This record gives sequence, C-alpha cells and structure tokens, in this order.
Amino acid sequence: MLFSASRRTDIPTYYSEWLCNRLEAGNVCVRHDARRVTRYVFSREAVDCLVLWTKNPLPLLDRLALLRGWPCVFQFTLTGYGRDVEPGLPDKLQLVEAMKRLSEAFGSERVIWRYDPILFTETYTPEYHLKAFSQIADALKGYTHKCVISFVDIYAKNKKQMEELHAYELKETDLMDFAGKLSEMAKKNGMTVASCAEHTDLTECGIAPGCCIEKALVEELAGYPIKAAKDKNQRPACGCVESVEIGTYD
Repeated sequence: MLFSASRRTDIPTYYSEWLCNRLEAGNVCVRHDARRVTRYVFSREAVDCLVLWTKNPLPLLDRLALLRGWPCVFQFTLTGYGRDVEPGLPDKLQLVEAMKRLSEAFGSERVIWRYDPILFTETYTPEYHLKAFSQIADALKGYTHKCVISFVDIYAKNKKQMEELHAYELKETDLMDFAGKLSEMAKKNGMTVASCAEHTDLTECGIAPGCCIEKALVEELAGYPIKAAKDKNQRPACGCVESVEIGTYD
C-alpha cells in the first residue's frame, strides 16, 4: 500500500512528532468524512512506499532514524519566493542544507526537488525565476536528479488573489523559451525536469509530463512490482498512481 503524507498539509513541518508516533504504533487512522474513519496498518511490512511532501523538513531531521529502512520518497518544494509569498519558512540556505541531509541519509533518487508552482508577477518575473532556479540547482547538484515544475493557472477560484498579486501568464512562445532554459540549467547539474499536471506540452523543451507518485520509482524502491491504478482523486492531468492520503486540510 502507498501512503501520501501529505498533499493537504505539511506533516513533516507541523506534525512530525505525530507521524513518528504513528510509525512506532504501527497504525494510522484516516478520516474520510464526518462519520467514516479507517484504521490502516502502518508498518514497514505493510507499506510499499511512504511519500512525504514538505517545504520545511527541519522538524523531522532529528527523527530520521525512525524512517531508516522504509521505502520513502521526499517531495521537497524549494523555490525562490520571498516571505511575501511563503511566510514562515526558514532561510533558503537552511532548507538547501536540509535537503542535502535527506539526500545523504536516504539517497539522491529518493529526494525530488519541486520548483512549483511558478507564478509570474512584477516581482517574480521570468528572469527572477531563472536566476533563483539556477542558484538552487547549482547548490543541489549531486543531491537530487529530478526536478518537478508546474505553472499557476488563473481560474475563477483564484482569480481575485491573482489580480491582487498582479499575476500574469506568459505567451506560449515565451513560456516555451522559459521552460527550455530551466531544462538546460537542470541538465548542467545532472537533473531532469518533469512537469506536474500541465496541459501545455513541454516535451520539445526537454520537459516530459511527470507524476509525483510514480509507479516505476515505487517498484524500484520496494524491490517488487505493485498493483496501482491512476489516482482518480487527482486532477485529470495528474499522472500519479493511487495512494492513501493520511493528511487533512485545516
């Protein structure tokens, strides 16, 4: 069974003690709605892969011993945004060092760098992102081999927020040029770039459609084939295989 911890909240940042308690207890309860809760076996033998999503794993670093021997993958979001967009995060250099520690402890193939979502504003221009991406990629050379990107889509639910930020979308030709430059920067540092749930085809830029919970990677880490279909609970463009989401919003 695959567990996702978590797309809905940053468990390593805010609930690392709870997570470690569940690992030691060997079970975890997942609330589906107001009345339905499922208790899952949460042991090394029962878990094919544990996917940990985070922007700040610092609270988890002193507890890594509990995760040794588990087939886990870290989805680590590290961008160039300031505190106006990402308030509450530690200094970026601290986060780079944290990612290096995870890589040293578990292996570079288990630590995936996420530079997403990419938002364009008067401050965060394409040039700004290219500079930030280059600096982070240089710092992470050898510590990860895959970067996942996505672009913010402006739609009804976020339109007001995007207008307040003066966000804008690039023309397709400019977007392709931008994506190609990201791909080249990553390649120089031994990384490939994959897109996450993107409708724009970026393959000619060297960026293939990717998935965060990838069946091939899970099978490689687990050491055996798994039965897992596409996750129907995600967006249609998402290529992830199904997993049990153990987090919740709010």
